[in-house]
Amino acid sequence: MKLYFKYVSILFRSQMEYRTSFILLSIGQFFVPFLVFVSMYFLFQRFNTIGGWSLYEVALCYGIIHMGFSISECFVRGFDSFSSLVVNGDFDRILVRPRSTILQVLGSKFEFTRIGRLSQAVIVFVYALSNLNIDWNFNKILTLIFMLASGIFIFSGIYMIGATLCFWTIEGLEVINIFTDGGREISQYPLSIYNKWIKRFFTFVIPFGTVNYLPLMFVLDKVEGNSLIYMFTPLLGMLFIIPCILLWGFGVRHYKSTGS
Repeated sequence: MKLYFKYVSILFRSQMEYRTSFILLSIGQFFVPFLVFVSMYFLFQRFNTIGGWSLYEVALCYGIIHMGFSISECFVRGFDSFSSLVVNGDFDRILVRPRSTILQVLGSKFEFTRIGRLSQAVIVFVYALSNLNIDWNFNKILTLIFMLASGIFIFSGIYMIGATLCFWTIEGLEVINIFTDGGREISQYPLSIYNKWIKRFFTFVIPFGTVNYLPLMFVLDKVEGNSLIYMFTPLLGMLFIIPCILLWGFGVRHYKSTGS
């Protein structure tokens, strides 16, 4: 971990060398998703509820998924841009270093300008909580933490899958964006408003439903019976990272050097 934080420190200082650019990019990262939320707000001005969910309930869902996405996009950016390491032959150097390839790829790139997107998501999150009448207890607070962690793990896993495919395709595949950007857009609303096949796919295949929909029902007291099961569903979502790591290891073992 000491080496990882060294990577963070070096890249943060390098990005802060161009502070004006950093600030402007961060502001841009703030307003792009903000406009998405504004459109959501006006949608609810026209329709008071969508599928039985109010604006503030959906805003809570929105805040959680965007916080998870922005954090993973910042700290797992190395996997998202991994194709450049393969194309340039830089991954060969990573392989001969006495450190984990995952750690080195993670430390190859950070996008600290995503603080703009993160701050916007936090504002929406606080806005939602301040307007919801939630009967808080320790379990619900812990569930929110689990939800955020689950989102980070799932997005990170998808980035890792996209990077692994580069061992065979060389260039990154845009189809991965269907599951990162597309998954984010779908998951900013509760999955119950979609068709059954979409709900099942994003619950059992790529488990975004464990980030917000299922645990959110527990936080908002929308379930009856043994509701504690819903509390721990984000932990199942975190397990998504395990096959992603295994797939990455498989790809590394089958990587053919560029010879550089």
